[in-house]
Amino acid sequence: MIRSLLLGLLMPLLLVACGQSTSSEGMARDEAKIITAGGTVSEIVAALGFKEQIIATDITSTYPADLQQLPSIGYRNQIKAEGILALGPDLVLAEEGYLTADVVEQLEATGMVLRFFKKPQQISETYNLIKELGKFLEVEEKAATLTAKLQADEAALAVYLEANPTEVRPRVAFVMARGLETVFLAGEETFAASVIEMAGGEFAGKGFKDFIPLTPEAIVSINPDYLLFFESGLSTIGGKEAVSHIRGIDQTTAFQKQQVLAFDGHYLSGFGPRIAVAALDLAKAIRD
Repeated sequence: MIRSLLLGLLMPLLLVACGQSTSSEGMARDEAKIITAGGTVSEIVAALGFKEQIIATDITSTYPADLQQLPSIGYRNQIKAEGILALGPDLVLAEEGYLTADVVEQLEATGMVLRFFKKPQQISETYNLIKELGKFLEVEEKAATLTAKLQADEAALAVYLEANPTEVRPRVAFVMARGLETVFLAGEETFAASVIEMAGGEFAGKGFKDFIPLTPEAIVSINPDYLLFFESGLSTIGGKEAVSHIRGIDQTTAFQKQQVLAFDGHYLSGFGPRIAVAALDLAKAIRD
């Protein structure tokens, strides 16, 4: 039945506003074999009831946990069109920019249906993504239910913050580590700035954008009350006991008070349906 999709695929390829390709007319959504790329897209697609139809995904798709048991297409510029085509999907749903232009071109040439979505970096964009995926997958009622759950979680976060005010907001710096020789500090216009502010903290990485190499001078000058890591990143430097090996860290209030936090990377940065719960967990952690 799903092969009725071919009617839509024989139409000329249409590029639309956010970079997604071909028309999806004629697709039976509840039977489509789906490949997802990007942890947030994967999480929402699963939450909308399509988990059993995901036949493969990328290495960032770690939630729900059983997605990790599926065949992996790899990571960003490592992903090859041949690997995707070999799995025989009817539909590829991915974050914008996740696949290289060459891979997109090769997949489009086969008539495969591709759809790309912006990865959220703030909660308003999470709501948008849920709505967009719900509309595309023709499960708008399920999307509305998921939206309502997120709204309830956001309200619970607001109640907690109101009930637990601080005289001075804790200053939180996010550190991206990939071993002791590759350590970065998060700046403005990053997920870290958004989630820390959501949690009622003061984001310490102001005055620069994106991620910059962490220098002793930079970390000492911002002197955060808390240092925030991904669990995976912290493990690459040897865990919390090895944080002092990052130059300059030992001079911060965060280190001296042993206020070093670590969260699952996708949970903290994905800005998926659990983002308000993640922000609540962070809010509680910086008020201990």
